Amino acid sequence: MGGDGAELRTGRLRLRPWTTGPADLARLCDLYGREEVTRWLGGTPSVPPAELVERWAEVHRRDGRFLCWAIERPDGVPAGTVLLKPLPDGVGEVEVGWHLHPDSWGHGYATEAARAVIERAFTLGLPEVYAVVRPGNEPSIAVCRRLGMTPLGRLRRWYDVELEAFRLMAPVVVE
Repeated sequence: MGGDGAELRTGRLRLRPWTTGPADLARLCDLYGREEVTRWLGGTPSVPPAELVERWAEVHRRDGRFLCWAIERPDGVPAGTVLLKPLPDGVGEVEVGWHLHPDSWGHGYATEAARAVIERAFTLGLPEVYAVVRPGNEPSIAVCRRLGMTPLGRLRRWYDVELEAFRLMAPVVVE
């Protein structure tokens, strides 16, 4: 982990903040410009990639627990994004989420990256994390299952659209 906790490592992956460098911006354009990705996100981001990176950095500056990380594969190419951030219009609920480039699907990167981010969240004292998935996104629902998340059913509580909701509670530490 980096000095402020912004960088994480797993067995295969490096999770680091996205940058406004040309390679990162090109990868973000490619990732968030693909219909097969954005159909599950409610559409293409409404701001250019450099502004996305700045918004993510601002969330982290306001509260160091939250960030959107680039999931860097062993070859150094970002596989996609893993995020930990407050759910909109919530009462303190925190979301873990992942958006992967199609060239990185099917390798377990989403599960591995999300597990690292969740462990970090629990280490920092968060009591639970949520994931919200558009109905029909079976690969993301499978990631939630692999993470051990409990299905809560379809809710319209956040993002003003019906989503499959999942929750994972922090492990209870017995002294």
